[in-house]
Amino acid sequence: MERDIYADSLSLRDARDRYFLANQFGSDGGYGATWVRVKVGPVPMWILNSRGRRRAVRFHDLHHVLTGYRTTFRGECEIGGWELGSGCADHWAAWFLNLGVFGAGMLCAPLDVWRAFRRGRDSANLYRSTFDDALLARRIGDVRGQLRLGEKTKRAGIGDLSAFAAWSLVGVPFFLTLILSSPITLPVLAIWSRLARRRTLDSPQ
Repeated sequence: MERDIYADSLSLRDARDRYFLANQFGSDGGYGATWVRVKVGPVPMWILNSRGRRRAVRFHDLHHVLTGYRTTFRGECEIGGWELGSGCADHWAAWFLNLGVFGAGMLCAPLDVWRAFRRGRDSANLYRSTFDDALLARRIGDVRGQLRLGEKTKRAGIGDLSAFAAWSLVGVPFFLTLILSSPITLPVLAIWSRLARRRTLDSPQ
């Protein structure tokens, strides 16, 4: 985790600006883009930056800042586990995207995903908050305290184990389905999305 980069004294806005710069996301994090570049394993492709994704990713980026999970493949699997553990409220795009990386993490780094999921079960997140200037003006330390991110993770109970098993039973097959279909679907989707993005960029404003 990279929590030390974002000191408790920083505002969420300032910490997010540093996060954007460190990850080369642009000054607005790419929120205004019609298409965004993502990688499915080693395969880069462009996906539609839908309204639901834009709504969720604003909080998702703040969660990276608050939790310290990196934007590497492993880090995305971890934060996917943490967000599923803490719940994504009515952000359906977040549920869907997190399910995929959770399944991937269960195959590549299951202990890390388990720890992140358990941490999520004992903490809260921002998905039920209002995204506005007042939220971005808040101090990192205050928000971490509100979300119980500094507290020691409790011993796992039956409910935690059952929830983790249920998500695993759904997430792993979901991810494997994506991988098994990738020789056909990923190249087609990659070509289609690149062409669609090019048409969008070439169209008169």
